[in-house]
Amino acid sequence: MSLLVKICGLSTRETLDVALQAGADMVGFVFFPPSPRHLSLETARELGKQAKGRAVKVALTVDADDATLENIVETLQPDIFQLHGKETIARLRDIKQKFGLPVMKVLAVETAADLAALPGFASVADRILFDARAPKGATRPGGLGAVFDWHVLEKLDLKLPFMVSGGLNADNVAEAVRVTRAGGVDVSSGVERSPGHKDPEMIRAFIRAARATEELMVR
Repeated sequence: MSLLVKICGLSTRETLDVALQAGADMVGFVFFPPSPRHLSLETARELGKQAKGRAVKVALTVDADDATLENIVETLQPDIFQLHGKETIARLRDIKQKFGLPVMKVLAVETAADLAALPGFASVADRILFDARAPKGATRPGGLGAVFDWHVLEKLDLKLPFMVSGGLNADNVAEAVRVTRAGGVDVSSGVERSPGHKDPEMIRAFIRAARATEELMVR
C-alpha cells in the first residue's frame, strides 16, 4: 500500500511543476482570501490545466457558498473538495449531491475528545484529513505550521481513508506515519521559505522523505 503525498497551497506554475515532477499524488489549491496561498480564479484555471492528468487536484475551501464552489469547479475542474471550515454533515451531503465530487473533510484535532464528531463525518465524507487545531484568534483554520499529538490517532479504527497534516516537514513525516498509520500526508507551510512561498528543494525533500516511509505502511 503506497502512501499518498499531497502538497497543498501551490500557487505558481514553477512550484506546481516541481511537485508534479517529484511525484506528488495530490496537489492542493487554496480558495480562502485570508490565506497567503489564496488563488485567483484566473490563476486556478492555468494551474488546473497544468496539473490535469498528472495528480489529483484538490480545491481547499472554508465554509464556501455554492456560488464560490461553482466558480472553482468551472475554473480549476477539481477532482475533490477539501472542506476546511465548520461545514456540517448536512452541508457535506449537499455539496456532494450538487457538484458530484468527492469531499475530504478536515477535522481539527487537539485531544481525543475532538474525535467525537468523526463517525458522523465519516458516514458522508470520502476521506478524512486530521489537522492541528488552530489557536484561538487565528485568521485561518490551517496552514499554520502547528503539530498535534499524533498519539491521539494511534488506536484509530477508521475504515475510511485518512490523511494527516499540521506542521509536517521532511524531518518529522516518518514519525507521523509511524504513529498514526495514516494512508496519506499533507504539507503546506513545511515546504515554504516564508508564508505562501513554496521552496522547490523543500518540496523535493518532503516527497523523498515521505516515500521513504512507505515500508511503514505494511501492516
